[in-house]
Amino acid sequence: MSWTQLNLAVATPEIFLLVAALIVLLSDIFLNERNKSIAYGLTLAALAGTAYLLLQSAGQSPRPGFNGMFIADPLSQAAKFGMVIGVALMLVYGRSYARLRGIFRGELFALSLFALLGMMVMASGANFVTLYIGLELLSLSLYALVAMQRNNVHATEAAMKYFVLGALASGLLLYGMSMVYGATGALDIPTISQRITVHGANNLLAIFGLVFIVTGIGFKLGAVPFHMWVPDVYDGAPTLLTQLIGSAPKLAAFAFTFRLLAEALAGYKPDWSSMLTILAVLSLVVGNVAAIAQTRLKRMLAYSTISHMGFLLLGFMAGTRDGYAASFFYAMSYMLTAAASFGMIMLLSGKDFEADQIADFKGLAKRDPWFAAMMLIVMFSMAGIPVFVGFFAKFAVLKAVISTGAIWLAVLAVACSLIGAFYYLRVVKVMYFDEPENQAPIAAAPDSRILLSVNCLLLLLLGLLPDRLLTVLTEAVQRSMLP
Repeated sequence: MSWTQLNLAVATPEIFLLVAALIVLLSDIFLNERNKSIAYGLTLAALAGTAYLLLQSAGQSPRPGFNGMFIADPLSQAAKFGMVIGVALMLVYGRSYARLRGIFRGELFALSLFALLGMMVMASGANFVTLYIGLELLSLSLYALVAMQRNNVHATEAAMKYFVLGALASGLLLYGMSMVYGATGALDIPTISQRITVHGANNLLAIFGLVFIVTGIGFKLGAVPFHMWVPDVYDGAPTLLTQLIGSAPKLAAFAFTFRLLAEALAGYKPDWSSMLTILAVLSLVVGNVAAIAQTRLKRMLAYSTISHMGFLLLGFMAGTRDGYAASFFYAMSYMLTAAASFGMIMLLSGKDFEADQIADFKGLAKRDPWFAAMMLIVMFSMAGIPVFVGFFAKFAVLKAVISTGAIWLAVLAVACSLIGAFYYLRVVKVMYFDEPENQAPIAAAPDSRILLSVNCLLLLLLGLLPDRLLTVLTEAVQRSMLP
Protein backbone atom coordinates (compact mmCIF):
# COMPACT_ATOMS: atom_id res chain seq x y z
CA MET A 1 0.00 0.00 0.00
CA SER A 2 1.46 3.37 -1.05
CA TRP A 3 1.23 6.57 0.96
CA THR A 4 -1.14 7.89 -1.70
CA GLN A 5 -3.50 4.99 -1.10
CA LEU A 6 -3.17 5.41 2.66
CA ASN A 7 -4.19 9.09 2.56
CA LEU A 8 -4.03 9.73 6.31
CA ALA A 9 -5.43 13.24 5.84
CA VAL A 10 -8.99 11.93 5.45
CA ALA A 11 -8.86 10.66 9.05
CA THR A 12 -7.31 13.78 10.60
CA PRO A 13 -10.19 14.30 13.09
CA GLU A 14 -10.06 10.65 14.16
CA ILE A 15 -6.27 10.68 14.54
CA PHE A 16 -6.45 13.88 16.59
CA LEU A 17 -9.19 12.41 18.78
CA LEU A 18 -7.22 9.20 19.35
CA VAL A 19 -4.11 11.11 20.42
CA ALA A 20 -6.22 13.36 22.67
CA ALA A 21 -7.91 10.36 24.30
CA LEU A 22 -4.52 8.80 25.05
CA ILE A 23 -3.29 12.10 26.53
CA VAL A 24 -6.38 12.31 28.76
CA LEU A 25 -5.88 8.70 29.83
CA LEU A 26 -2.20 9.22 30.67
CA SER A 27 -2.77 12.57 32.38
CA ASP A 28 -5.20 10.93 34.79
CA ILE A 29 -2.32 8.92 36.25
CA PHE A 30 -0.66 12.10 37.52
CA LEU A 31 -3.81 13.90 38.73
CA ASN A 32 -5.27 13.53 42.20
CA GLU A 33 -8.97 13.71 42.97
CA ARG A 34 -8.92 17.49 43.42
CA ASN A 35 -7.40 18.07 39.97
CA LYS A 36 -9.80 15.99 37.89
CA SER A 37 -11.08 19.23 36.39
CA ILE A 38 -7.86 19.37 34.37
CA ALA A 39 -8.73 16.08 32.65
CA TYR A 40 -12.26 17.38 32.16
CA GLY A 41 -10.89 20.54 30.52
CA LEU A 42 -8.59 18.49 28.29
CA THR A 43 -11.56 16.37 27.22
CA LEU A 44 -13.62 19.40 26.25
CA ALA A 45 -10.58 20.82 24.42
CA ALA A 46 -10.28 17.52 22.52
CA LEU A 47 -13.93 17.74 21.50
CA ALA A 48 -13.51 21.36 20.42
CA GLY A 49 -10.43 20.47 18.36
CA THR A 50 -12.24 17.56 16.70
CA ALA A 51 -15.21 19.78 15.86
CA TYR A 52 -12.86 22.39 14.37
CA LEU A 53 -11.16 19.80 12.14
CA LEU A 54 -14.54 18.52 10.99
CA LEU A 55 -15.66 22.03 10.09
CA GLN A 56 -12.43 22.58 8.15
CA SER A 57 -13.28 19.65 5.88
CA ALA A 58 -17.01 20.39 5.62
CA GLY A 59 -18.43 20.55 2.11
CA GLN A 60 -15.62 18.61 0.46
CA SER A 61 -16.29 15.82 -2.02
CA PRO A 62 -16.02 12.21 -0.82
CA ARG A 63 -12.37 11.29 -0.16
CA PRO A 64 -11.35 7.66 0.33
CA GLY A 65 -8.44 6.60 2.48
CA PHE A 66 -6.67 3.55 3.89
CA ASN A 67 -6.91 1.83 0.51
CA GLY A 68 -10.66 2.35 0.30
CA MET A 69 -11.49 1.10 3.81
CA PHE A 70 -12.34 4.58 5.11
CA ILE A 71 -14.21 7.46 3.51
CA ALA A 72 -14.72 11.07 4.50
CA ASP A 73 -17.86 12.32 2.79
CA PRO A 74 -20.49 14.98 3.59
CA LEU A 75 -22.78 12.46 5.32
CA SER A 76 -20.08 11.17 7.65
CA GLN A 77 -18.78 14.66 8.42
CA ALA A 78 -22.27 15.95 9.34
CA ALA A 79 -22.96 12.89 11.47
CA LYS A 80 -19.60 13.19 13.24
CA PHE A 81 -20.22 16.84 14.07
CA GLY A 82 -23.54 15.88 15.65
CA MET A 83 -21.81 13.11 17.62
CA VAL A 84 -19.23 15.56 19.00
CA ILE A 85 -22.04 17.86 20.13
CA GLY A 86 -23.86 14.94 21.78
CA VAL A 87 -20.81 13.84 23.78
CA ALA A 88 -20.00 17.42 24.78
CA LEU A 89 -23.56 17.95 26.05
CA MET A 90 -23.29 14.78 28.13
CA LEU A 91 -20.06 15.91 29.78
CA VAL A 92 -21.27 19.42 30.56
CA TYR A 93 -24.71 18.38 31.83
CA GLY A 94 -23.26 15.54 33.85
CA ARG A 95 -20.30 17.27 35.51
CA SER A 96 -21.99 17.96 38.86
CA TYR A 97 -23.94 14.71 38.64
CA ALA A 98 -20.73 12.71 38.14
CA ARG A 99 -18.93 14.49 40.99
CA LEU A 100 -21.70 13.68 43.44
CA ARG A 101 -21.61 10.00 42.48
CA GLY A 102 -17.84 9.55 42.45
CA ILE A 103 -17.47 8.87 38.72
CA PHE A 104 -15.94 12.21 37.76
CA ARG A 105 -12.59 10.68 36.87
CA GLY A 106 -10.28 9.84 34.01
CA GLU A 107 -12.08 6.64 33.00
CA LEU A 108 -15.24 8.61 32.26
CA PHE A 109 -13.43 11.11 30.06
CA ALA A 110 -11.17 8.65 28.21
CA LEU A 111 -13.89 6.07 27.59
CA SER A 112 -16.25 8.79 26.36
CA LEU A 113 -13.63 9.87 23.83
CA PHE A 114 -12.98 6.27 22.75
CA ALA A 115 -16.74 5.76 22.37
CA LEU A 116 -16.87 8.88 20.18
CA LEU A 117 -13.94 7.56 18.14
CA GLY A 118 -15.84 4.32 17.57
CA MET A 119 -18.89 6.28 16.40
CA MET A 120 -16.79 8.31 13.98
CA VAL A 121 -15.18 5.19 12.52
CA MET A 122 -18.66 3.69 12.07
CA ALA A 123 -19.76 6.80 10.17
CA SER A 124 -16.79 6.63 7.78
CA GLY A 125 -16.51 2.87 7.34
CA ALA A 126 -16.31 1.89 3.67
CA ASN A 127 -15.43 -1.71 4.43
CA PHE A 128 -17.14 -4.36 6.57
CA VAL A 129 -14.01 -4.70 8.72
CA THR A 130 -13.85 -0.96 9.41
CA LEU A 131 -17.54 -0.82 10.26
CA TYR A 132 -17.22 -3.71 12.68
CA ILE A 133 -14.12 -2.29 14.38
CA GLY A 134 -15.92 1.02 14.92
CA LEU A 135 -18.98 -0.76 16.30
CA GLU A 136 -16.94 -2.82 18.76
CA LEU A 137 -14.91 0.18 19.92
CA LEU A 138 -18.16 2.01 20.68
CA SER A 139 -19.81 -1.00 22.31
CA LEU A 140 -16.91 -2.00 24.55
CA SER A 141 -16.50 1.60 25.73
CA LEU A 142 -20.19 1.85 26.60
CA TYR A 143 -20.19 -1.48 28.46
CA ALA A 144 -17.34 -0.24 30.66
CA LEU A 145 -18.96 3.16 31.19
CA VAL A 146 -22.27 1.69 32.34
CA ALA A 147 -20.41 -0.48 34.88
CA MET A 148 -18.34 2.39 36.33
CA GLN A 149 -20.35 2.46 39.56
CA ARG A 150 -19.16 -0.96 40.71
CA ASN A 151 -20.98 -0.71 44.06
CA ASN A 152 -24.29 0.12 42.39
CA VAL A 153 -26.25 -3.10 41.93
CA HIS A 154 -28.59 -1.61 39.31
CA ALA A 155 -25.73 -0.21 37.23
CA THR A 156 -23.81 -3.50 37.36
CA GLU A 157 -26.91 -5.47 36.37
CA ALA A 158 -27.58 -3.05 33.50
CA ALA A 159 -23.97 -3.39 32.30
CA MET A 160 -24.18 -7.19 32.32
CA LYS A 161 -27.44 -7.21 30.35
CA TYR A 162 -26.03 -4.67 27.92
CA PHE A 163 -22.85 -6.69 27.47
CA VAL A 164 -24.53 -10.09 26.97
CA LEU A 165 -27.18 -8.89 24.53
CA GLY A 166 -24.75 -6.53 22.80
CA ALA A 167 -22.29 -9.39 22.29
CA LEU A 168 -25.11 -11.51 20.85
CA ALA A 169 -26.04 -8.73 18.43
CA SER A 170 -22.41 -8.25 17.41
CA GLY A 171 -22.09 -11.97 16.76
CA LEU A 172 -25.19 -12.02 14.58
CA LEU A 173 -23.96 -8.99 12.68
CA LEU A 174 -20.53 -10.50 12.12
CA TYR A 175 -22.08 -13.77 10.99
CA GLY A 176 -24.24 -11.89 8.48
CA MET A 177 -21.25 -9.94 7.18
CA SER A 178 -19.28 -13.16 6.71
CA MET A 179 -22.17 -14.62 4.67
CA VAL A 180 -22.28 -11.55 2.44
CA TYR A 181 -18.51 -11.85 2.03
CA GLY A 182 -18.95 -15.48 1.01
CA ALA A 183 -21.67 -14.51 -1.47
CA THR A 184 -19.76 -11.65 -3.10
CA GLY A 185 -16.09 -12.35 -2.37
CA ALA A 186 -15.56 -8.75 -1.23
CA LEU A 187 -15.50 -6.65 1.93
CA ASP A 188 -15.36 -3.16 0.41
CA ILE A 189 -18.84 -1.60 0.26
CA PRO A 190 -18.60 -0.25 -3.34
CA THR A 191 -17.32 -3.64 -4.58
CA ILE A 192 -20.08 -5.54 -2.77
CA SER A 193 -22.72 -3.22 -4.22
CA GLN A 194 -21.29 -3.60 -7.73
CA ARG A 195 -21.07 -7.37 -7.58
CA ILE A 196 -24.65 -7.66 -6.35
CA THR A 197 -26.16 -5.31 -8.93
CA VAL A 198 -23.90 -5.90 -11.95
CA HIS A 199 -21.97 -9.14 -11.79
CA GLY A 200 -24.36 -11.13 -9.63
CA ALA A 201 -23.81 -12.89 -6.32
CA ASN A 202 -24.88 -16.03 -4.55
CA ASN A 203 -28.38 -14.75 -3.78
CA LEU A 204 -29.38 -17.46 -1.30
CA LEU A 205 -26.26 -16.95 0.83
CA ALA A 206 -26.52 -13.16 0.56
CA ILE A 207 -30.18 -13.14 1.66
CA PHE A 208 -29.32 -15.30 4.67
CA GLY A 209 -26.55 -12.83 5.52
CA LEU A 210 -28.99 -9.95 5.08
CA VAL A 211 -31.35 -11.47 7.65
CA PHE A 212 -28.55 -11.67 10.23
CA ILE A 213 -27.39 -8.12 9.43
CA VAL A 214 -30.90 -6.65 9.83
CA THR A 215 -31.27 -8.58 13.10
CA GLY A 216 -27.99 -7.14 14.38
CA ILE A 217 -29.04 -3.63 13.35
CA GLY A 218 -32.36 -4.14 15.13
CA PHE A 219 -30.52 -5.05 18.34
CA LYS A 220 -28.24 -2.03 18.14
CA LEU A 221 -31.14 0.35 17.47
CA GLY A 222 -33.31 -1.24 20.15
CA ALA A 223 -36.10 -2.01 17.70
CA VAL A 224 -38.83 -4.49 18.64
CA PRO A 225 -38.52 -7.50 19.04
CA PHE A 226 -34.84 -6.89 19.86
CA HIS A 227 -35.56 -4.17 22.41
CA MET A 228 -35.35 -6.10 25.68
CA TRP A 229 -32.11 -4.44 26.79
CA VAL A 230 -33.22 -0.84 26.31
CA PRO A 231 -35.50 -0.22 29.36
CA ASP A 232 -33.20 -1.99 31.83
CA VAL A 233 -30.02 -0.29 30.60
CA TYR A 234 -31.62 3.16 30.44
CA ASP A 235 -33.07 2.77 33.93
CA GLY A 236 -30.06 1.11 35.59
CA ALA A 237 -27.21 3.17 34.15
CA PRO A 238 -26.23 6.53 35.71
CA THR A 239 -28.26 9.22 33.97
CA LEU A 240 -25.31 10.91 32.26
CA LEU A 241 -24.42 7.57 30.65
CA THR A 242 -28.06 6.97 29.74
CA GLN A 243 -27.85 10.31 27.97
CA LEU A 244 -24.74 9.18 26.14
CA ILE A 245 -26.31 5.88 25.05
CA GLY A 246 -29.54 7.57 23.98
CA SER A 247 -28.16 10.49 21.98
CA ALA A 248 -24.95 10.49 19.92
CA PRO A 249 -24.87 6.73 19.11
CA LYS A 250 -28.18 7.10 17.28
CA LEU A 251 -26.35 9.13 14.65
CA ALA A 252 -23.68 6.43 14.45
CA ALA A 253 -26.41 3.80 14.10
CA PHE A 254 -27.98 5.80 11.26
CA ALA A 255 -24.66 6.05 9.39
CA PHE A 256 -23.92 2.37 10.06
CA THR A 257 -27.32 1.30 8.69
CA PHE A 258 -26.89 3.60 5.71
CA ARG A 259 -23.52 2.06 4.80
CA LEU A 260 -24.77 -1.51 5.13
CA LEU A 261 -28.25 -1.31 3.62
CA ALA A 262 -28.49 1.77 1.42
CA GLU A 263 -25.03 1.29 -0.10
CA ALA A 264 -23.60 -2.22 0.26
CA LEU A 265 -26.91 -4.13 -0.02
CA ALA A 266 -28.85 -1.69 -2.18
CA GLY A 267 -29.45 -4.50 -4.67
CA TYR A 268 -31.64 -6.26 -2.11
CA LYS A 269 -33.69 -3.19 -1.26
CA PRO A 270 -37.12 -4.90 -1.58
CA ASP A 271 -36.01 -7.60 0.86
CA TRP A 272 -34.58 -5.43 3.63
CA SER A 273 -37.30 -2.82 3.14
CA SER A 274 -39.91 -5.47 4.02
CA MET A 275 -37.92 -6.52 7.09
CA LEU A 276 -37.57 -2.92 8.27
CA THR A 277 -41.30 -2.36 7.82
CA ILE A 278 -42.03 -5.14 10.32
CA LEU A 279 -39.46 -3.79 12.80
CA ALA A 280 -40.79 -0.23 12.43
CA VAL A 281 -44.44 -1.20 12.95
CA LEU A 282 -43.66 -3.32 16.01
CA SER A 283 -41.44 -0.60 17.48
CA LEU A 284 -44.06 2.11 17.01
CA VAL A 285 -46.85 0.07 18.57
CA VAL A 286 -44.99 -1.63 21.41
CA GLY A 287 -42.85 1.39 22.30
CA ASN A 288 -45.76 3.81 22.61
CA VAL A 289 -48.17 1.41 24.35
CA ALA A 290 -45.58 0.22 26.89
CA ALA A 291 -44.51 3.80 27.68
CA ILE A 292 -48.02 4.66 28.90
CA ALA A 293 -47.71 2.27 31.84
CA GLN A 294 -44.39 3.67 33.11
CA THR A 295 -44.06 5.77 36.25
CA ARG A 296 -40.27 6.03 36.07
CA LEU A 297 -39.26 8.77 33.67
CA LYS A 298 -36.12 7.01 32.42
CA ARG A 299 -38.06 3.86 31.58
CA MET A 300 -40.70 5.96 29.87
CA LEU A 301 -38.00 7.62 27.78
CA ALA A 302 -36.53 4.19 27.02
CA TYR A 303 -39.80 2.95 25.52
CA SER A 304 -40.14 6.33 23.85
CA THR A 305 -36.74 5.74 22.23
CA ILE A 306 -37.97 2.42 20.86
CA SER A 307 -40.90 4.18 19.20
CA HIS A 308 -38.62 6.88 17.80
CA MET A 309 -36.37 4.21 16.29
CA GLY A 310 -39.50 2.96 14.55
CA PHE A 311 -39.82 6.35 12.87
CA LEU A 312 -36.13 6.33 11.93
CA LEU A 313 -36.55 2.90 10.30
CA LEU A 314 -39.56 4.15 8.32
CA GLY A 315 -37.28 6.54 6.47
CA PHE A 316 -34.99 3.66 5.53
CA MET A 317 -37.99 1.56 4.58
CA ALA A 318 -38.90 4.14 1.94
CA GLY A 319 -35.57 3.32 0.27
CA THR A 320 -35.26 6.73 -1.42
CA ARG A 321 -32.79 9.56 -1.04
CA ASP A 322 -35.49 11.68 0.54
CA GLY A 323 -36.22 8.82 2.93
CA TYR A 324 -32.58 8.51 3.99
CA ALA A 325 -32.36 12.30 4.41
CA ALA A 326 -35.54 12.26 6.53
CA SER A 327 -34.06 9.53 8.76
CA PHE A 328 -30.85 11.56 9.06
CA PHE A 329 -32.83 14.64 10.05
CA TYR A 330 -34.81 12.55 12.53
CA ALA A 331 -31.65 11.12 14.11
CA MET A 332 -30.09 14.57 14.44
CA SER A 333 -33.18 16.17 15.98
CA TYR A 334 -33.72 13.21 18.29
CA MET A 335 -30.11 13.43 19.50
CA LEU A 336 -30.68 17.03 20.61
CA THR A 337 -34.06 16.23 22.19
CA ALA A 338 -32.81 13.17 24.09
CA ALA A 339 -29.78 15.09 25.37
CA ALA A 340 -32.07 17.81 26.74
CA SER A 341 -34.49 15.35 28.37
CA PHE A 342 -31.80 13.49 30.30
CA GLY A 343 -30.09 16.81 31.04
CA MET A 344 -33.28 17.92 32.81
CA ILE A 345 -33.23 14.77 34.95
CA MET A 346 -29.65 15.48 35.99
CA LEU A 347 -30.51 19.11 36.67
CA LEU A 348 -33.11 18.09 39.25
CA SER A 349 -31.06 15.24 40.77
CA GLY A 350 -29.04 15.63 43.96
CA LYS A 351 -26.37 13.67 45.77
CA ASP A 352 -28.70 11.09 47.28
CA PHE A 353 -31.66 11.78 45.02
CA GLU A 354 -32.30 10.66 41.45
CA ALA A 355 -35.08 12.60 39.74
CA ASP A 356 -36.04 9.62 37.59
CA GLN A 357 -39.69 9.41 38.61
CA ILE A 358 -42.37 11.35 36.77
CA ALA A 359 -43.62 12.41 40.22
CA ASP A 360 -40.28 14.12 40.85
CA PHE A 361 -41.32 16.79 38.34
CA LYS A 362 -44.45 17.72 40.28
CA GLY A 363 -44.90 21.47 40.60
CA LEU A 364 -41.70 22.27 38.70
CA ALA A 365 -43.42 25.34 37.26
CA LYS A 366 -43.69 26.76 40.80
CA ARG A 367 -40.14 25.79 41.79
CA ASP A 368 -38.48 27.04 38.60
CA PRO A 369 -40.77 28.42 35.86
CA TRP A 370 -37.91 28.75 33.35
CA PHE A 371 -36.83 25.13 33.42
CA ALA A 372 -40.44 23.97 33.50
CA ALA A 373 -40.83 25.82 30.21
CA MET A 374 -37.67 24.17 28.89
CA MET A 375 -38.96 20.70 29.81
CA LEU A 376 -42.27 21.59 28.16
CA ILE A 377 -40.37 22.32 24.91
CA VAL A 378 -38.62 18.95 25.16
CA MET A 379 -41.84 17.02 25.74
CA PHE A 380 -43.71 18.88 22.98
CA SER A 381 -40.87 18.23 20.55
CA MET A 382 -40.82 14.51 21.37
CA ALA A 383 -44.60 14.37 20.99
CA GLY A 384 -44.32 15.92 17.54
CA ILE A 385 -46.38 19.01 18.26
CA PRO A 386 -46.11 21.68 15.52
CA VAL A 387 -43.60 24.52 15.76
CA PHE A 388 -41.03 22.23 17.42
CA VAL A 389 -38.38 20.31 15.50
CA GLY A 390 -39.83 16.91 16.46
CA PHE A 391 -42.93 17.65 14.39
CA PHE A 392 -40.97 18.43 11.24
CA ALA A 393 -38.74 15.39 11.73
CA LYS A 394 -41.81 13.15 11.82
CA PHE A 395 -43.39 15.06 8.95
CA ALA A 396 -40.30 14.50 6.76
CA VAL A 397 -40.37 10.76 7.46
CA LEU A 398 -44.12 10.51 6.82
CA LYS A 399 -43.73 12.42 3.55
CA ALA A 400 -41.08 9.92 2.41
CA VAL A 401 -43.31 6.98 3.40
CA ILE A 402 -46.34 8.40 1.56
CA SER A 403 -44.22 8.91 -1.57
CA THR A 404 -43.80 5.12 -1.74
CA GLY A 405 -47.57 4.58 -1.65
CA ALA A 406 -47.63 3.06 1.85
CA ILE A 407 -50.51 5.22 3.08
CA TRP A 408 -51.53 2.66 5.71
CA LEU A 409 -48.07 2.84 7.26
CA ALA A 410 -48.21 6.63 7.52
CA VAL A 411 -51.67 6.44 9.12
CA LEU A 412 -50.39 3.88 11.65
CA ALA A 413 -47.39 6.10 12.47
CA VAL A 414 -49.66 9.11 13.07
CA ALA A 415 -51.94 7.03 15.31
CA CYS A 416 -48.96 5.83 17.34
CA SER A 417 -47.75 9.42 17.67
CA LEU A 418 -51.12 10.39 19.13
CA ILE A 419 -50.74 7.60 21.69
CA GLY A 420 -47.26 8.91 22.48
CA ALA A 421 -48.58 12.43 23.01
CA PHE A 422 -50.50 11.13 26.04
CA TYR A 423 -47.50 10.18 28.14
CA TYR A 424 -45.49 13.23 27.09
CA LEU A 425 -48.34 15.56 28.04
CA ARG A 426 -48.68 13.72 31.35
CA VAL A 427 -45.23 15.06 32.31
CA VAL A 428 -46.36 18.59 31.37
CA LYS A 429 -49.52 18.16 33.44
CA VAL A 430 -47.49 17.06 36.47
CA MET A 431 -45.19 20.08 36.16
CA TYR A 432 -47.90 22.70 35.81
CA PHE A 433 -50.94 21.38 37.68
CA ASP A 434 -49.58 19.34 40.60
CA GLU A 435 -48.23 20.71 43.85
CA PRO A 436 -44.46 20.34 44.37
CA GLU A 437 -43.35 17.69 46.85
CA ASN A 438 -39.90 19.25 47.15
CA GLN A 439 -39.59 22.98 47.72
CA ALA A 440 -35.78 23.03 47.58
CA PRO A 441 -34.31 25.28 44.89
CA ILE A 442 -32.67 23.63 41.91
CA ALA A 443 -28.91 23.64 42.37
CA ALA A 444 -26.93 23.34 39.14
CA ALA A 445 -23.75 24.78 37.68
CA PRO A 446 -24.23 27.95 35.61
CA ASP A 447 -22.68 26.37 32.50
CA SER A 448 -25.13 23.45 32.69
CA ARG A 449 -28.07 25.81 33.10
CA ILE A 450 -27.04 28.00 30.18
CA LEU A 451 -26.20 25.15 27.81
CA LEU A 452 -29.38 23.25 28.68
CA SER A 453 -31.43 26.37 27.99
CA VAL A 454 -29.68 26.83 24.63
CA ASN A 455 -30.26 23.15 23.83
CA CYS A 456 -34.00 23.41 24.53
CA LEU A 457 -34.42 26.72 22.69
CA LEU A 458 -32.62 25.19 19.72
CA LEU A 459 -35.45 22.65 19.47
CA LEU A 460 -37.81 25.58 19.00
CA LEU A 461 -35.51 27.46 16.61
CA LEU A 462 -34.98 24.42 14.39
CA GLY A 463 -38.73 23.94 14.39
CA LEU A 464 -39.23 27.50 13.20
CA LEU A 465 -36.52 27.11 10.53
CA PRO A 466 -36.50 23.37 9.72
CA ASP A 467 -35.50 23.78 6.07
CA ARG A 468 -32.00 24.96 6.95
CA LEU A 469 -30.92 21.76 8.66
CA LEU A 470 -32.97 19.47 6.43
CA THR A 471 -31.43 20.97 3.28
CA VAL A 472 -27.89 20.51 4.61
CA LEU A 473 -28.54 16.88 5.55
CA THR A 474 -30.33 16.13 2.27
CA GLU A 475 -27.38 17.46 0.28
CA ALA A 476 -25.02 15.44 2.45
CA VAL A 477 -26.94 12.24 1.67
CA GLN A 478 -27.18 12.99 -2.05
CA ARG A 479 -23.46 13.76 -2.38
CA SER A 480 -22.43 10.69 -0.38
CA MET A 481 -24.47 7.95 -2.03
CA LEU A 482 -22.75 5.54 -4.37
CA PRO A 483 -23.43 6.26 -8.06
